[in-house]
Amino acid sequence: MTTPTSDIDESAPRIQSKSEMVEWFEQGSTPKADWKIGTEHEKFGFIRKGLKPLPYDGDISVKAMLEGLRDRFGWEPIEEGGHLIGLKKDGASVSLEPGGQFELSGAPLEHIHQTCNEVGDHLREVREIADPLGIGFLGMGSSPLWSMDETPMMPKGRYKIMRDYMQKVGRLGREMMFRTCTVQANFDYSSEADMVKKLRVSLALQPLGTALFANSPFTEGRTNGFQSYRSHIWTDTDPDRSGMLPFMFEDGAGFERYVDYALDVPMYFVRRGGKYLNASGLSFRDFLKGELSILPGEKPAMDDFVDHLSTLFPEVRLKRFLEMRGSDSGPWSRLCAFSALWTGILYDQSSLDAAWDLVKDWTAAEREAMRQSVRTLGLRTPVPGRRTMQDLAVDALAISRSGLKARAKPNTAGDNETGFLAELDEIAESGLTPSDRLLQLYHGEWGGRVEPVFETLAY
Repeated sequence: MTTPTSDIDESAPRIQSKSEMVEWFEQGSTPKADWKIGTEHEKFGFIRKGLKPLPYDGDISVKAMLEGLRDRFGWEPIEEGGHLIGLKKDGASVSLEPGGQFELSGAPLEHIHQTCNEVGDHLREVREIADPLGIGFLGMGSSPLWSMDETPMMPKGRYKIMRDYMQKVGRLGREMMFRTCTVQANFDYSSEADMVKKLRVSLALQPLGTALFANSPFTEGRTNGFQSYRSHIWTDTDPDRSGMLPFMFEDGAGFERYVDYALDVPMYFVRRGGKYLNASGLSFRDFLKGELSILPGEKPAMDDFVDHLSTLFPEVRLKRFLEMRGSDSGPWSRLCAFSALWTGILYDQSSLDAAWDLVKDWTAAEREAMRQSVRTLGLRTPVPGRRTMQDLAVDALAISRSGLKARAKPNTAGDNETGFLAELDEIAESGLTPSDRLLQLYHGEWGGRVEPVFETLAY
């Protein structure tokens, strides 16, 4: 989740009309030659002795991790209310999710070789700080062992506002905040038309991403009945700000239609004077008119709108780039594979066209049905025009591989990016998701215990 690194400029120009927000998106258009890939992943910190969640403060803590990275590796601190809540360096950042999940938001990079090196460097730094402290980090989509009461809360102002509001709009919003981890990738667009096509393709294929990366079959020490419990959580978090955006498949969809959607999503907060003011449930449209009850007479700056966009959680989110949001976090190899999958599909025109041909005839009801089914059925999910999600996976991986070959981005050994898809190929060919593999271990050599996952999926 975005961590602002500065306060709202009180002297910044104020938004006077909706067209300014539409223009803000338009200005995000980037020539193809300058397209980059940004990869983000979250992970659960834990105390190795006793497998307890990592608290914010203390000798063995989140804060100790941040301080170690700051002092040993030259990360610049990000503070809020006197608390160290994040780090930044060279276009990347480390931030904290509500339950202490540790997130790397990577820098915009040219190809997947760089992405995988960045993730590897980050995990090496994390281990150098974590190992002497007796800290481990786990790559899963949801917390497999700890209850909500055992899960800590990080000292960030927005999280208390969100936690309290979540209880009003869905049954599982707090679970999303405190007990899930995801992997995301961010992609540029060259124009409004390019954005629309990429958004439609990636939205339609998010259930495929959920299936291939499904990695959350345990909750509180037992099986939960889901391939992706994280995906299930999102179906009952907040319907106003999550889901599949069916309106973006309608004629005339574009930047303005997304702005309208954003304006209709209730607010969470406004940042002023270094603090988060509780605006939960209030209307950004009222804010535009200077009628926000907590700031009467004041209109929003563009940074207020950007903040608001960060509180929207659809399966694909539009900013000045597109964020893929539908998949569980996992081990290092799958973090690299995740970005490779979407890069091959979205960053080569022939592959994008081929992917659109796969999904263009699906209805909104069919797309939603796949989203609902994939959380339990994984690669066995029925797909319109095909037998199962497994068949779609094979086709989509072939399209991605073709796109990666066409990009021709070799590493120093001359290998292109297609090698990063190997693990996904094995998943698609076997029909067994990562969750299926974990369940086999749970029912087999683990003897009905989830604790061994803290070794199997530790970074």
